[in-house]
Amino acid sequence: MARDSLPEALLRGEKAAWDAFVRRYGGLVVAAVRGVAMAQPEVEDLTQDVFVRLCKDDFRLLRSYDPTRASLSTWITIVARSTARDGLRRRRAEAVPLDAVPEAQLAIDPVEPVQKLKLPEALLSPRQREILAMLYDRDMDVAEIARALGIDPQTVRSAHHKAMVKLRAHFRTVD
Repeated sequence: MARDSLPEALLRGEKAAWDAFVRRYGGLVVAAVRGVAMAQPEVEDLTQDVFVRLCKDDFRLLRSYDPTRASLSTWITIVARSTARDGLRRRRAEAVPLDAVPEAQLAIDPVEPVQKLKLPEALLSPRQREILAMLYDRDMDVAEIARALGIDPQTVRSAHHKAMVKLRAHFRTVD
């Protein structure tokens, strides 16, 4: 399968092409979903939801992919996260009506909100951003990231190092 194109066989719904697509991008979808939902049963269900969404309505969503806007891996990651968030919202909304929860269980300690740093868009490449998110937001190790992205572990370490060098240089000039 070409790196950033979708074969016609996939869009025609041929099983062999779909199986190859799932084998190639399955790990990436699981990693993206795991970043949104931590519980294993939810990860499995939401991963399935992602693939159902990609192939429903005669692959309508897959047909909307534009290789001039993002790599296929980046686009699939965005679709997976979006689908997982939507699925979690639906499931949480159905879970328990607020009136059924005793007031004592609703009390929470105040928590200071954590704000993510706003970085210039061009500072890091999409791959560097994804690797940093997997390392720090999702607590994945280098081997897991390499498997999820289909790259060598040394490539993950190298991209991490280069991203950190860029971030250090950026924040030295900001201070």
